[in-house]
Amino acid sequence: MAVDQQRRSLIAAAAAGAGGLLLSNRALAQTPPACTVTPQQTEGPYFVDAKLQRSDIRAESGGNAAPRPGVPLAMALRLVSVAGSNCTPLAGAVVDVWHCDAAGVYSGVAGNNGNFLRGHQLSDAEGRVRFMTIYPGWYPGRAVHVHFKVRGKSAVGRGYEFTSQLYFDEQANDRVFAMTPYARSGGRVRNEQDGGFRSGGGRLMVKLSPDGSGYAGSFDIGVRGV
Repeated sequence: MAVDQQRRSLIAAAAAGAGGLLLSNRALAQTPPACTVTPQQTEGPYFVDAKLQRSDIRAESGGNAAPRPGVPLAMALRLVSVAGSNCTPLAGAVVDVWHCDAAGVYSGVAGNNGNFLRGHQLSDAEGRVRFMTIYPGWYPGRAVHVHFKVRGKSAVGRGYEFTSQLYFDEQANDRVFAMTPYARSGGRVRNEQDGGFRSGGGRLMVKLSPDGSGYAGSFDIGVRGV
C-alpha cells in the first residue's frame, strides 16, 4: 500500500512539473544572485554532446516515451559573470545538464542507449535556465551529484567553457533513497566521503525546497572572466 501511494504521489508531482519550474523561477527572482565564483570541477563520467535543446529531460527524446521513474526535481539555474564584487547576467550561454537515473545508470554510454536525463538550454536575458528532471540516484564510489557544463562566447568573441557538479543535502538524500524506485542495498557514498565534494562541494550545494511530492532546486553559477 505504501509503495502504491508513493507511486501515485510521483505521478501527480510529475504532472505538476511546470508548476515546479515556476516555483523555482519565483525563488530566484526574489533573491539577488550570489556574486561569487563557482568552483570548477572535473567533467567526470559520461558527458555526451547530444545537442538536445529541451527543458524537460526526464524521458527519451521523440515519441511518447515515459519519464524516467523518480522523485520530480525542478531545477532553476542562474548564470552570472563575476568581475570583482560585481556580477551581471550571463545571457546566451549553452548550459548542459546530465546525471544518472534512480538506479545509478547514465544514458548514451557503456551500452546504455538513449538520451534520458540529458539536455541543454540557452540562458535567457537574465541568465536563467530551467530543467525538469528527477532527483539523481547514486552509483558506487561517488556521492549524489548532477553534472553541468556552460559554453559560449564572451563580449569580445572569445570562447569559454566551464564545467562543474552540483551536490545535495544528505538529509534530503536519505529521505529520497528510502523511497521506490531508489531504495536498494549497497554502500552509498556520502558527501563528506567523496573526493569531489571535498574539493569545493560545500559551495556547490543545490538549494532545495519541497514542491508537492518532489523538490524545486536552485543554484547561482558564477563564472569569472566572461
